Amino acid sequence: MYDSKAHLVPSKTSVDELLKQVSKINNQTGTATEIRYLNDNEIYLNTTTTNLRKINMLLNRSHRLPLVNLFANDERALNGHFTLYYTYAQHLLNKFIIITVPITEDDPTFPSITPITPAADKYEREIRDLFALEPLEHPNPTDLIYHGNWLDHPAHLRKDVTDMTKPPLPAAKDVPAPELTTFSDTDTYQIPVGPIHAGVIEPGHFRFTVAGEPIINLQTKMHYTHKGTEKLAEQMDIYRAFYLSERISGDETFANSLAYSLAIEKIAQINVPLRAQHTRIVLAELERIISHFGDLAGIAGDTANLFISSQFNMLRIWGYNLAHYLTNTRFLRSCNKLGGIRQDFLLGKEKGAIEQLNNIRKEIIDTAEMSNNDTMFLDRLESTGVLYSHVAYDLNATGIAGRASGLDYDVRKNHPYSSYDSFKFGMHHLDCGDVSCRFNLRLEEALTSVNLMINVIENMADGDLSVPLPEKFPAYHYAYGITEAARGENMHWVMTGENNMIYRYKIRTPSYCNWLAVPYAVNTNLVTDFPLINKSFNLSYSGNDL
Repeated sequence: MYDSKAHLVPSKTSVDELLKQVSKINNQTGTATEIRYLNDNEIYLNTTTTNLRKINMLLNRSHRLPLVNLFANDERALNGHFTLYYTYAQHLLNKFIIITVPITEDDPTFPSITPITPAADKYEREIRDLFALEPLEHPNPTDLIYHGNWLDHPAHLRKDVTDMTKPPLPAAKDVPAPELTTFSDTDTYQIPVGPIHAGVIEPGHFRFTVAGEPIINLQTKMHYTHKGTEKLAEQMDIYRAFYLSERISGDETFANSLAYSLAIEKIAQINVPLRAQHTRIVLAELERIISHFGDLAGIAGDTANLFISSQFNMLRIWGYNLAHYLTNTRFLRSCNKLGGIRQDFLLGKEKGAIEQLNNIRKEIIDTAEMSNNDTMFLDRLESTGVLYSHVAYDLNATGIAGRASGLDYDVRKNHPYSSYDSFKFGMHHLDCGDVSCRFNLRLEEALTSVNLMINVIENMADGDLSVPLPEKFPAYHYAYGITEAARGENMHWVMTGENNMIYRYKIRTPSYCNWLAVPYAVNTNLVTDFPLINKSFNLSYSGNDL
């Protein structure tokens, strides 16, 4: 067993020393190590399936670098094989170490690292479904994307799979029963919930195993809203794919378009004007507080505290009104653009924006005081839905979910972008990991975001709003664009193709990571507390399912 507290901080070993240790493992099997430094903070190293588990143990366990992304790319037309990309983050040094592993058609398998690194679970199953590459010794090699009506696995992200038509529905007798965990204890029973829910929300299936009232196991089934987003991107040029990025998840429109833009701007090697960067900060933080207010209202509503819920819903409307005042759209769609922003949204509106933000700040403080003085409300939140710190690390819980469980990490601070490092603002984290922590952290972050927006508006740089993009982008170049969305770390990896087309667009939203954490947070809690716990994470189905 390992010390859970030790997992919260990466080792202080230098990146150069880490690379030497990876190269040493490769040398033991005669594998030459090629190291490529790209885009300031991305370091790519190659290895083989033989060495993969040793390198994962070295980086993820010995040096405590979280696995933040894992995906496959069909590069057979480029180099004759598939490539797996394992991304580990050194948050203290603003570096990402990406281990690449070639997989051939003759042996379409790779060793699973899920038994050691649980965060790899969904990534490996996704690769199994969409690329037909098999993770050997995976503890739960069940379908992730394809549900029962997909009797065949089309492996849609292979380049030679071009048929995107939906298959005919099979006869009911041919559909296999869902693979569910069963318990021999006769005192347990199961409660299936969804995928269609009572509220106007997206679909997802939850199957509770309970012993009386306490939950002893929760299985989730997602991807009912799988739209083939990444495959769609491969049929688009870089400009059209920008609009696709805005439609990944409706309440993270700006964060997603910004992450995509950052990746493309790195590939183009252009620097966005400072005024555009500052405007991006304001709009990103505005989207954040709107999301936080909605989550706070939902948490209060699930405890039947309708007054506090209505207060936060009012604040959310104020946020939407401010967005409309600045941009003429409540959802911040088509405000961003590759190379900058579409127009000077703040010009002449600085005074009005600051006045509205001051009103929002006062109302946050007043509402927080009311909620913190309501003992019945606090009693429902405290010690409910605890996500322990070592579990949060193992699953790479990000954003509010991670910081409420002691993970001291925020992209805006650890991997700054858009001139976030030019402004002072706090990064909050708590340790108890319950609904109360997630509630209070949102309050603190909303207040911090309001103060940050005021600071940026008061110190807004002059200058251009965008820079021109190259007429022709280099083919087969790639980069990460990473932002801190309202739900957490948001990673977009883009590889360009020929003629400005997208070759591969890998999207990893914070919800993709954090859905893994929900079953752990609800364990031993009462069934009646599940809506409250689930709302305290408030994850996106569409952002997970893609």
